[in-house]
Amino acid sequence: MKHFAGYALFAVKEVEEIGMLLPQVEQSVLNLGKFSSVIKLSAFFPFKSAHGALENINAVSEGVLHADLKLFLETNLPSGGKKKAMLGVSDAKLGAALQEELNLSIQTGGVVAEIIRGVRLHFHSLVKGLTAQAASKAQLGLGHSYSRAKVKFNVNRADNMIIQSIALLDQLDKDINTFSMRVREWYGYHFPELIKIVNDNSMYCKLAKLIGNRKELTEEMLEAIEEITMDSGKAQAILEASRSSMGMDISPIDLINIESFSSRVVSLTNYRQELQAYLQSKMSQVAPNLAALIGEVVGARLISHAGSLTNLAKYPASTVQILGAEKALFRALKTRGNTPKYGLIFHSTFIGRAAAKNKGRISRYLANKCTIASRIDCFSELPTSVFGDKLRDQVEERLAFYETGEAPRKNLDVMKEAVAQASEVAAEIKRKLEKKEKKKKKREKRKLEALSTAEGDDEEPKKSNGCASVFIYTSVSLSASTCRSLVCSVHRNVAGVTCGTTAKAEEVDRQRSIIAMTAANIK
Repeated sequence: MKHFAGYALFAVKEVEEIGMLLPQVEQSVLNLGKFSSVIKLSAFFPFKSAHGALENINAVSEGVLHADLKLFLETNLPSGGKKKAMLGVSDAKLGAALQEELNLSIQTGGVVAEIIRGVRLHFHSLVKGLTAQAASKAQLGLGHSYSRAKVKFNVNRADNMIIQSIALLDQLDKDINTFSMRVREWYGYHFPELIKIVNDNSMYCKLAKLIGNRKELTEEMLEAIEEITMDSGKAQAILEASRSSMGMDISPIDLINIESFSSRVVSLTNYRQELQAYLQSKMSQVAPNLAALIGEVVGARLISHAGSLTNLAKYPASTVQILGAEKALFRALKTRGNTPKYGLIFHSTFIGRAAAKNKGRISRYLANKCTIASRIDCFSELPTSVFGDKLRDQVEERLAFYETGEAPRKNLDVMKEAVAQASEVAAEIKRKLEKKEKKKKKREKRKLEALSTAEGDDEEPKKSNGCASVFIYTSVSLSASTCRSLVCSVHRNVAGVTCGTTAKAEEVDRQRSIIAMTAANIK
């Protein structure tokens, strides 16, 4: 059994009887006395360090036989009858690995699960020298390390942000469309002619907010309307329609509510544009080749539907081709009809530009290139869009081949060219990163030098004061009273010079020379 503290091997008595009396066993598991009568500890292998424990638990979670576990079992299992020994394991993947490596008889599930549940409950009591507090600390520390290793990722290449962004973008599109229709219906009672003149929802909301009461629309507002519509003729048509409108009058309170709601719709539209720019920037960091090939929005939808960029990279081209058309696929399989030719990739520009007879072929070719681009993005260290641009050129050439019959370039030649360009771009990116790192180190070095200089300036006045006092005591032989008065004057003069905000080294030297001359005259 694997535990946070180490590996443990238990000998179980009367396994068949335990299996037959499984309900009674489930009740007696909570009783340590009854449970310890059928379970006995054979061997225990504690983990030597936290790093070793993390390595072992990672191997166990992936169903891989670690060297420590292999050595532990080879040492402690009965040497004469390994094939006869029945080893109960909680993890089926680990059991398969043990059976393959050590040629053991493995049992999982059923009675094994109940026995392991009881062992976990009383583990600190069954293993001598292990307290409940120590077991809890080992569990907490290893749990944190394991979770940290599982969620560790590059923040600049987090595809989860793309999934959330595209979901929010779709929701915003629905909300903006619904709210814009509500503004049109609401403001249309007052100014119905504006609906026919302006078709864009965002523009309509901006005009409803600007115009307000149509009876107050004057020539002075014509320039502001033209800035929104970007059309002088349309702005003039709005002005003329307001003068002869058949709409009903509206109260100031209703107009305030319409303007407030229009402002909310306009702010949502502006936020949608910002979110679109954010999605483009994230796609250029996470999946630049996929974005260059099929576009940011369609690429983000593919990643979102697959669950992650890694899952998308694992899919074959046939799955990517119909990704998003699962309902149509299963309906076709059930009715034995024609399966769909494309899913989410239908929204790319290539399929729309292809002829009806070539849509299936170009979708299959595009899905193949999307699979290649997603795998390059997933497993490359430095993200570049070189391969995506080349793959897009290949799709363009294939589209032209279907229309004109012009033979496209060979894939081998295109990939060689892409590899050469990608190497140059990667070298340039590394050079920029190194240069940026050097600049960062220089800035940190300058900051440290500035701090050390400031500390030196703070300590220098104290050193000057001390030197002046030592100079007087070591260079002049005076009487006790004269020496005391002279020392007091020295301290006053030097302190006044060094503690001032505008004191300089020359002033300190001048004070020292005056003191020395005075001492010589006294002598």
